[in-house]
Amino acid sequence: MARKYSLIILSNSGQTVRQATISVVQLVVIAAFVAAGAALIGISLREYYALRHIQADNQRMQATISRQVEEIDQQRLQIQSFAADINAVKDKLVKLDQFEEKIRVIANLEPSRIDENLFGVGGAAPEDLDPQLALSQRHEGLIREMHQQVHELDAASQYQEKSFNVLMDSLAGQHNLLASTPAIRPTVGWMTSRFGHRVSPFTGRKEFHKGIDIAHRKGTAILATANGIVSYVGKKGTMGNVLVIDHGHGLVTRYAHLNKALKNRGENVKRGDIVAEMGSSGRSTGPHLHYEVHLNGVPVNPARYILN
Repeated sequence: MARKYSLIILSNSGQTVRQATISVVQLVVIAAFVAAGAALIGISLREYYALRHIQADNQRMQATISRQVEEIDQQRLQIQSFAADINAVKDKLVKLDQFEEKIRVIANLEPSRIDENLFGVGGAAPEDLDPQLALSQRHEGLIREMHQQVHELDAASQYQEKSFNVLMDSLAGQHNLLASTPAIRPTVGWMTSRFGHRVSPFTGRKEFHKGIDIAHRKGTAILATANGIVSYVGKKGTMGNVLVIDHGHGLVTRYAHLNKALKNRGENVKRGDIVAEMGSSGRSTGPHLHYEVHLNGVPVNPARYILN
């Protein structure tokens, strides 16, 4: 006969409240269930803490990824900014090259290069980089283009430096000629008429305009555009009050429609001296300066001689 055990549950007073009899087999089964339950709870707790650890790792990884994505976006913004800077440097280098050629024209020097330009024989300035590339796109192609253009700009800048050195050597022997060459704007204001053929505002017919017109308020200062001697002051027909400066070397400048001249005939003037006031004397539609440059008696485009 199987051994059995009795379980007695007593109250606080010691009286029997409940009594149960269980066999050894039942006790073993119960113990097995308790052990299994304890093991299951243990496994569950272990898995729970493992999941908590994984979740914490995932959160740290997500934070790291977010920081890396932000850093990548910042780096791409910097790449775009560098691309814009490269475009700006290239534009400035091209303008310097154009400025040099303009100086050579004014100083009557040979062009710095005939069969080639700043970026080599048959070459042209590299196409502008696209700094507006979306942050979500890959920037490898833009970076490659940036490296290539930086190399080209470096070579062009070295070439430009050598060219400027040669120019400075050439200009050193032409100081007097340059001082006597018109090279600045004669006054402030708005250019209302350019050199060349135009329709006359008075007759409506096509005519040749020998200078440029710059409009501003009456009394605006007018400057000598180069060193020279005042060779004429007075009225000259439809030009109104006129002042003429002889700069030597075949160069003469004329300033017309003046309110009044501030220099007398025979006076020496230097570039930047105030020589007259803007007005509307003679045949004029309003206060402005009519400015001419003559080379060996022939009117030439004054815009070619303005550097500022």
